[in-house]
Amino acid sequence: MTAWLSWSCGKDGAFALGLRADVTGLFTTVSAGRVPVHGVPRKLVEAQAAALDLPLHVVELPWPCPNAEYERRTGAALAAARAAGADTVVYGDLFLADIRAYRERSLAGTGLTPEFPLWGRPTGALARDMIAAGLRPVVVAVDPARVPAHLAGHAFDDEFLAALPEGVDPCGENGEFHTFVTDGPGFGAPVPVSVTGTAERDGMLVAELSPRA
Repeated sequence: MTAWLSWSCGKDGAFALGLRADVTGLFTTVSAGRVPVHGVPRKLVEAQAAALDLPLHVVELPWPCPNAEYERRTGAALAAARAAGADTVVYGDLFLADIRAYRERSLAGTGLTPEFPLWGRPTGALARDMIAAGLRPVVVAVDPARVPAHLAGHAFDDEFLAALPEGVDPCGENGEFHTFVTDGPGFGAPVPVSVTGTAERDGMLVAELSPRA
């Protein structure tokens, strides 16, 4: 049996992927052509999947999306994972118990087992482990109430971590920031991007990304 991985294009999922050799598919949600919250265009997520040589299963969501409709559509994706032979869904969650409990409830009775390979790891050390492992993420969204706006579009690196205000989780697990991975273990080639500007979306300052040759 094999695993699918919940993919939102960021560092946590990418690092979790590097810990599993049996992942045969990625699945992500897209609304209005972008990954929700991250604001990353679908074509860039497709480029990541191609670089990782893994099929990408996209769940199209309307906007706004009532929770019942979200669960119906993601449930169909999970059923497809099971039908394709998967018995596990891997998540990159770190410590938010309510999110983990929701995922466990969502998989109850599906024949799929949730796994959280990064769960409980101290996030300061984990952030540095990600960088040391060769992950190359770009910070694509920041909460400007908690993270300086000029860090939108910055590389997720030691300089970025040093610039975070006190109280901000080094991995952004409380929603302080989100990332897009351009390269790292498992990538057959980089997915280079350019930051062309910033825009406000749903209270987040989002770095606009475009493919770079």
